[in-house]
Amino acid sequence: MANALPLLDNPRRPVHPLLDMTSTRGPRDELERLRSELARHNYLYHVLDRPEIEDAEYDALFRRLVALEAEHPEWVTPDSPTQRVGAPPADALVPASHALPMLSLDNAFSEEELRAFDERVRGLVRDDAVRYVAEPKLDGLSVELVYENGRFVLGSTRGDGFTGENVTANLRTVRAIPLRLRSDSAPPPARLEVRGEVYIEKVALQQLNRRREGEGLAPYANPRNLAAGSLRQLDSRVTADRPLRMYCYDIGRVEGLHLESQLELLTVLPTFGLPVNPLYALCETFDEVVAFYRKVQSLRESLPYETDGIVVKIDRFDLRREAGSVSRSPRWAIAGKFPAEQGVTRLLDIQVSVGRTGALTPVAVLEPVRVRGVEITSATLHNEDEIRDLGLRIGDRVIVQRAGDVIPQIVGPIPEERTGAERAFVMPSMCPVCASPVVRLEGEAARRCLNTACPARIRQSILHFVSRGALDVDRLGPKLVDQLVGCGAVTRPGDVFRLDRETLLGLDRMGPTSADALLAALDAAKSVSLPRLLYALGIPEVGSHTAEILAKRYGTLERVIQAAESDLLEVPDVGPATAEAIVDFFANEENRRTIAQLLEVGVRVEASSAASPTTGALTGKRFVFTGTLASLTREEAGRRATVKGASVSDSVSSKTDYVVAGAGPGSKAEKARELGIPVLSEQEFLALVSSDG
Repeated sequence: MANALPLLDNPRRPVHPLLDMTSTRGPRDELERLRSELARHNYLYHVLDRPEIEDAEYDALFRRLVALEAEHPEWVTPDSPTQRVGAPPADALVPASHALPMLSLDNAFSEEELRAFDERVRGLVRDDAVRYVAEPKLDGLSVELVYENGRFVLGSTRGDGFTGENVTANLRTVRAIPLRLRSDSAPPPARLEVRGEVYIEKVALQQLNRRREGEGLAPYANPRNLAAGSLRQLDSRVTADRPLRMYCYDIGRVEGLHLESQLELLTVLPTFGLPVNPLYALCETFDEVVAFYRKVQSLRESLPYETDGIVVKIDRFDLRREAGSVSRSPRWAIAGKFPAEQGVTRLLDIQVSVGRTGALTPVAVLEPVRVRGVEITSATLHNEDEIRDLGLRIGDRVIVQRAGDVIPQIVGPIPEERTGAERAFVMPSMCPVCASPVVRLEGEAARRCLNTACPARIRQSILHFVSRGALDVDRLGPKLVDQLVGCGAVTRPGDVFRLDRETLLGLDRMGPTSADALLAALDAAKSVSLPRLLYALGIPEVGSHTAEILAKRYGTLERVIQAAESDLLEVPDVGPATAEAIVDFFANEENRRTIAQLLEVGVRVEASSAASPTTGALTGKRFVFTGTLASLTREEAGRRATVKGASVSDSVSSKTDYVVAGAGPGSKAEKARELGIPVLSEQEFLALVSSDG
């Protein structure tokens, strides 16, 4: 403690009473007083934004508590401020179910779409005097905190809305989150589930990135990536080193506390020490909602955090219950997204990457430009047709934006700024990695390298095989796969299960602990569900949704392999192109050897049981998704459609009812128009799956 006292050597400020070494208090009493005082200062700083002491004085109090607990470890409790510093690494993150689903929000991309939400609401509830509460939509990661009798016992990520990941140890390190609820005015409820957003302020992110760049590390792309990566750390001591914050905005299951409105919720939560964003508005009319939308948009640059819009909710909880929910989204709330902001930069080059199926994808190399606080240096151009349609030339000044404020996208060139030095892009006729001939198959927008031994294809197929939606071996990342493919240790998926400790220890930056952890993760991945394996194999035209459908239809891997094309065509979500691709894949001798190798090294495939079909307003309708969607992935879009009773296919045929086209849609949208099939925008699709019908 003596080392901390010089920090307080300030003649204008007296020494804090709890640091008075002449005190006659006993150690147990001093320890409890220190915990209470530190909790009070956390509350003043994070909830009331009204700090009373400087950081140095807080640190001195904290170190005094650490010293006392070191002397008396039997008095350490889970809700002590010292327990925020991080725990030793965990073996893995485990699932955590939500008692009530954490629903996602539909989006409105203009004031007109916001007003359309209000019209829908007034058709759903009987009370004409609907009030709304509007709050900024933060760019972070949604989490749930569970308190039992005032003590923080569980923290989890949103996940798929029903099941997330247990990140309690990591959330304990976030100082804005109380480990014990305050009970000044009323005792805390028996159970309180609180939802909120973990985020990082702009200045803190900039400081952290400067530090990382100084250490030769890549900067974090945006606050959302940082929050997600920090909370999914297996070592919570890493999380503790990140200056994360949190604002609470919703509740799940509650016992021992009755709340009737969002306004009451935002008023009551701070009394328990739970921080809420002070920038919110109770709106008596929807004109006031629109005014708040404009206000937050005008304040956007000056706010300490990144925000991409506002969230609008019916205030009264009884009216929310009356409005109800659709699929995984509530009818009583919506996210009003701000228009995509744009920047101007120069297109320095167009480079070509090779994917696992051999598809060549052009990637724009950009002169760095910041859009909404994120530095953009590249953007996917999807295929050569998009480059032609945009009229791009290398060397052009171009307009870029973040689609949905997330995905970098080139809007187009600025022709009037051309100097004559610009040049046209020509798609290579030879693979840029293995120099094999490149072909463009009939009906496809992409050119392909057909060499299955191409190192780029091998790399991408391995990365896909171990990806989160497939075998989920997150310890096997791109840099490690590059080394394994480069040295010839891995040439096909099954080779990852033949890796041994000696091979791993021969790689760069691979120590014994990391090697053992990777081998354990690979051993656990040997037990895999049939849908995950089918997706992991990288069968053309078979995404995660189609893999689920095939698993439910056939039950075992053997039956899928033996399925005839005519039988596959009877599967609701499988069209002619998909059926042909599946049959061709399993007829290929190289693919059969890959599967045999997987079984030989001990991969165990869990059989699937049949499931009853889903019925809903879109029962019998077949959807195809193409291009890049801005607000959700294709898999998420497919789930929204199937919840309403629709089916999803990977190819367009006369049986297709709708094609949903995002950015860079390619030939599927063109074929749909030729067949007279409606082509929906992302917004039209979201409106369709959110309708009452």
